[in-house]
Amino acid sequence: MSRECELTGKAVLYGNNVSHANNKTKRRFLPNLVRVTLISEALNQNVRLRISANALRSVEHRGGLDAFLVKADAAELSQRARLLKKQVAKKLAEQAAA
Repeated sequence: MSRECELTGKAVLYGNNVSHANNKTKRRFLPNLVRVTLISEALNQNVRLRISANALRSVEHRGGLDAFLVKADAAELSQRARLLKKQVAKKLAEQAAA
C-alpha cells in the first residue's frame, strides 16, 4: 500500500534532519493519511478511501464526496477515485436529463 492520498495525490516528501552542528541525515515527511468511509449521494453507496486529513477537510468544505470529485483534476486522483468520478458524473448527467 503506497503512502499516497487517493484524492489529492499528496505523497511522501524527502529531506534532511539538520543538527545543531549542521550534520545532515536523510528523513521522510509522511502525509497524515486516514482511512475513512465517505458517502456518495449520487451513487447511493459508501466508499472507503485512504486520504489525507487535509483532503478530508477539502471534501467537507466542497460539500461532500460527489462535489469534490466533480471539481477534482483526474491527474491527481487514484485509479479507484477516477472510476468513482466517472460513475458520479454519469449518474449526475442522467439525473439532470430526467
